[in-house]
Amino acid sequence: MVNLVNLETVSKSYGVRPLLDGVSLGISEGERIGVVGLNGGGKTTLLEVLAGNADPDDGRVSQSRDLRMAVVTQRTELDEDATVRNAVLDPHGYTAEHEWAADPRVRSVLSGLGMTRLGLDTPVKNFSGGERRRVALAAALVRDLDLLVLDEPTNHLDVEGVRWLADHLLERKCALVIVTHDRWFLDTVCNRTWEVVDGKVEQYEGGYADWIYARAERARIAQATEDRRQNLARKELAWLQRGAKARTSKPRYRVEAAEALISDVPEPRDSVELLAFAKRRLGKTVLELEDVDLRIGDRTLLEQVTWRIGPGDRIGLVGVNGSGKTTLLKLLAGEREPDAGKRVEGKTVRMAHLTQELHDLPGNWRVLEAIENVAKTVTLGKYELSASQLGERFGFGKGRQWTPVSDLSGGERRRLQLARLLMAEPNVLILDEPTNDLDIDTLQQLEDLLDSWPGTMIVVSHDRYLVERVCDSVHALFGDGSLTHLPGGIDEYLTRRHSLLAAENSVGKQAADAAESSGLSGAEEHAARKELARYERQLDKLAKRESELHEKLAEAATEPDRLAKLNADLQSLHQEKDDLETRWMELADQLG
Repeated sequence: MVNLVNLETVSKSYGVRPLLDGVSLGISEGERIGVVGLNGGGKTTLLEVLAGNADPDDGRVSQSRDLRMAVVTQRTELDEDATVRNAVLDPHGYTAEHEWAADPRVRSVLSGLGMTRLGLDTPVKNFSGGERRRVALAAALVRDLDLLVLDEPTNHLDVEGVRWLADHLLERKCALVIVTHDRWFLDTVCNRTWEVVDGKVEQYEGGYADWIYARAERARIAQATEDRRQNLARKELAWLQRGAKARTSKPRYRVEAAEALISDVPEPRDSVELLAFAKRRLGKTVLELEDVDLRIGDRTLLEQVTWRIGPGDRIGLVGVNGSGKTTLLKLLAGEREPDAGKRVEGKTVRMAHLTQELHDLPGNWRVLEAIENVAKTVTLGKYELSASQLGERFGFGKGRQWTPVSDLSGGERRRLQLARLLMAEPNVLILDEPTNDLDIDTLQQLEDLLDSWPGTMIVVSHDRYLVERVCDSVHALFGDGSLTHLPGGIDEYLTRRHSLLAAENSVGKQAADAAESSGLSGAEEHAARKELARYERQLDKLAKRESELHEKLAEAATEPDRLAKLNADLQSLHQEKDDLETRWMELADQLG
């Protein structure tokens, strides 16, 4: 197997802190390596050194001759004057449409990362940070490579995009080195794991599950060794006190299988106990949406949706980027009004909303002061924690708790924001991408807290492991104006999305043929079909209302006044239905 990159006794420091200390390792053809470790522990530095973007202080980095390598880090820059086409296609000689359209890999990358949705001729200067990262990733993935180096590629991708990227990387033959905190992604893609810890790189075979298994076994052996050392010391002391003749045998030790570590671990949470506690804290009414319409500009996110969220409900909300998840969370949190219908909030609700934006705090505050400013102690389910203990749960050790807020990184500010949120002891949690900027150890601490947290929770996250562990049900926004409950969870969501995309492609081909014969432009055709679908939904609702009115008319047979009013309502409904059917037929004729 050919070595592509080798690091020999490499050291790298920033200031007085060594991030890499005498590290030696290599990357071979076909290896798919996941890099994990605490935030600030040296993962990005390791990537930059092995990619040649940063020089080591000591040691040597060597690459194989003619190595074809692409690097996409969190610091990747794009030309402000470039379009998506300039950034992704032009560097690889795709000057004509048919050239890239004939390459299935390029088509897959452009579609899978949403480049066609963004528009190939759109300037990148108009894009958000997440969209720019996707453009940079697409530019790397369209190339023929020996080695691909990625730093947090799943950030800014939705659940569907994460699965597409995993499938795409598994199909490629090139070697991969990936820093990510997405545990499902690590488990699916990687066949080796590097853990950057205390300046060293510990190497493990397998993905996330294998790494957790091996790390737990390593901790067990270390604990067993320490126990044995202490046991020997105690026995040696007893022997010295009693005399050598008292020592008749030596202790025997048996190494247990790693499964023993989890043989007596309870289920993550006692759902019955937590539900009972939630009902006592919240009562019957928590959050309700009644016949709600929700729009952004001229786009309808929800149309006449009724949704009742009860005490103890733990809900994961999924949908493609731009489907309206964040806007729906703002509606639930009471930060915006519905365009129609009403939102009802229970009287005992104490809401906490974690947004994707970071809130400014006084820079001269210390981390512990910022947490204690909310409360000194907190009870979270079965845990009673001081502000300092909760800070430790979120990666702020005793020394780090006296760091000024102004010196914190973006990821550390995110963790502080989450700690302050939980210190307020809310009984309804609304979390928008809570895993952003959290390392795996902090994610595990967060999940442990949320597992035993007694209250109502609505979570938007692209982290499948988090949603599947802490949520009991999944709802999805498919862009049809409704909110869909998915008993099969995220797997059902991905299956449905696959079916929808296949159907859209089929309809798109038919629409293109129809548009060609009708003389409509693509945009006009799309608008007409969207209007047609809206009429069909309205006709379905009118049919349901008509059925209800007929039932009420039968009940009111002996009440003349009520009968007259219901009959007037029915006549009005018939007129509305006739008008809609006429408009529907006109559109249908226009579309052929």
